[in-house]
Amino acid sequence: MSDSLGIWLVRSEAQALGALLQARLGGVLYRPWLDASVAQMHQFAVSYRRHPLWVMVAASGIAVRFLEGLPQDKRNDPAVVVLDEAGRFAVSLLAGHEGGANRLAYRVAKAIAAVPVVTTASEALKPLVLGIGCRKGASSEQIEQAVVHALGARAVDEVREVATVELKAEEPGLIAFCERRELPLRLFGRETLAARPWVTRPSSWVREHIGLDGVCEPCALLACARGGLLVPKTALNGVAVAIAEDRLLS
Repeated sequence: MSDSLGIWLVRSEAQALGALLQARLGGVLYRPWLDASVAQMHQFAVSYRRHPLWVMVAASGIAVRFLEGLPQDKRNDPAVVVLDEAGRFAVSLLAGHEGGANRLAYRVAKAIAAVPVVTTASEALKPLVLGIGCRKGASSEQIEQAVVHALGARAVDEVREVATVELKAEEPGLIAFCERRELPLRLFGRETLAARPWVTRPSSWVREHIGLDGVCEPCALLACARGGLLVPKTALNGVAVAIAEDRLLS
């Protein structure tokens, strides 16, 4: 396998989205219509093993047809994420857990503000979602302590994802915490959070510095659509944590 990521476009209309993905994630961009003499399915079959990770910009039905007969073993198959041409949903389709498609779905979602879709039981059946807000420069240890404090008797192993405001996308301590705990990080824009001001205790500091009444509670609830607030905003050493629990899984 060569470059880690392959980006496969089915239609020329997706070129702008493909260029954006390549600019933000790297990888090799495929435009198979440039060689009209060879069917796209054949071109993809020839290219399939060149990369351990794939983003296919296409409808899921097209992706399934392109993959027919190619997968062999979930531990060795390339990971495939399907992204619709509108850039709305990044779906982990193949080799989700072992191959890294789940992580890739979150990377794609983070890069273009899409919604990550993960269906593997080991991740999807975990009932808790953490909403986290933190001061700039908060360490991973501070975040860990605040999370453990908020969880109380519940375990970090019950958490399926972490959610925060997009302004914290590159916060080193938060990234390090998520990587150490192998938790995906989901981002929400300020406008999205402002439209859903679900806060039990508005924060004047957050209002002054971020322009919102709160971060952790609306993030937790937005990322857990069927959830209720299990633990409201709990602050410790500059880190605020809220926990939502999926009602269907609790």
